[in-house]
Amino acid sequence: MSHILVVEDEAIIRQSVRRLLQRHNYDVTDVDSLDAAKREDLSRYDLIISDLRLPGGMGTELVELAGDTPVLIMTSYASLRSAVDAMKMGAVDYIAKPFDHEEMAQAVKRILTESRLSHKPAASAELKKEVNKEYPHSGIIGSCEPMLLLFKKISKVAPTDATVLILGESGTGKELVARAMHEQSRRAAAPIISVNCAAIPETLIESELFGHEKGAFTGANSTRQGLVEAADGGTLFLDEIGELPLEAQARLLRVLQEGEIRRVGSVQSKKVDVRLVAATHRNLKEMASRGEFREDLYYRLNVVELHLPPLRDRGEDVVEIAGAMLTRACNKMQLQPMHFTSDAIQAIRQYQWPGNVRELENAVERAVILADDNEIPASILGIDLSPDRYISQSMRENLVQTEQYAPVVGQQQQGDLSLDDYFVHFVLENEHNMTETDLARKLGISRKSLWERRQRLGIPRRKGTR
Repeated sequence: MSHILVVEDEAIIRQSVRRLLQRHNYDVTDVDSLDAAKREDLSRYDLIISDLRLPGGMGTELVELAGDTPVLIMTSYASLRSAVDAMKMGAVDYIAKPFDHEEMAQAVKRILTESRLSHKPAASAELKKEVNKEYPHSGIIGSCEPMLLLFKKISKVAPTDATVLILGESGTGKELVARAMHEQSRRAAAPIISVNCAAIPETLIESELFGHEKGAFTGANSTRQGLVEAADGGTLFLDEIGELPLEAQARLLRVLQEGEIRRVGSVQSKKVDVRLVAATHRNLKEMASRGEFREDLYYRLNVVELHLPPLRDRGEDVVEIAGAMLTRACNKMQLQPMHFTSDAIQAIRQYQWPGNVRELENAVERAVILADDNEIPASILGIDLSPDRYISQSMRENLVQTEQYAPVVGQQQQGDLSLDDYFVHFVLENEHNMTETDLARKLGISRKSLWERRQRLGIPRRKGTR
């Protein structure tokens, strides 16, 4: 159980934070002043949550005294500048009061996870064991809501022989999902045959899938079994099925409808018992409407549809996945255990990962190779990450050059841009090209908190936003 110190002079807020954390099974100690906090042995805490301004001084004084213990700053003064200053002094993050309870709980969970991964390699190894126990789906790691829903669907569909269509961007791990279904099915003892339809030349794909007889075409010097037949009794996984030529689609449809194949050059059909799992990053329904994919095959494939979310939509999963990959890479290269620095973990969280899990794996493996010691800093991850995760160039220039800022909500303020003013500015500037999920992620809050702040500040969602 993680032990958290709460430093807050307002009794109502202090008690509210304590009860919230205790509901999430944290061990909580609370004090009402900076002096009282200084009398504590700060090293025994896993996290310190402190108000920015306290009787006796600033909460940021605890950053130096806390050593490796992360400090989360709360501020009711809604000053972007003071919050940023706190981050520069070493605070791990800040949260504005009044805060959303879900927002606070998520921030605490994230910070504690990052701290365990970055400062305690032994604890990190234990965490990986916990992760493997919690997610026994062929090594798939995930605790975000979309992944939990996916696990639930896998458990329901795996014992059946229903055909499954897995949808997701390239690099999201669609083959892992297919293997998870196979391992939990009655066919687990039989083989799973994986085929990348995009990697086989169009002239050879029918022969590869369905086999051929001797002399069926030039170069066919012997009879050959196809991959569909090789999967008899087991599972056939067809990745990138949208790349399958129309003629091969017709043959595959016969497999699904009649449960039989006919080798190229043969006049006889053969019965096969195969469970088909297909995957694609393309929109098969749109392709069918354009005549690029057989509509009858699409409906045969789409008995059960599984959506695999991109890595950028999986929240804190990315940190857990990166940690598991780091352990695996070290074992593979026979190196001593390594850990990410706090700035590396921040970079991993902030980056959008357009190449998804595959890109993350490459970045981690490259970093392990380039590391000088057992620490992985952000600089060797090789990802293009802006030094400022929130503020666009136009906003940055506005903050630097403007002496007075007239906020959308009314009053003028000298010098500081309030967090509410910044929120309004950021949302109005970006809502035309970002979804609500993207806006919430960039602001570091939940979608619920984004909606509540929109209502409070009088900036309702535009029609058509997601």
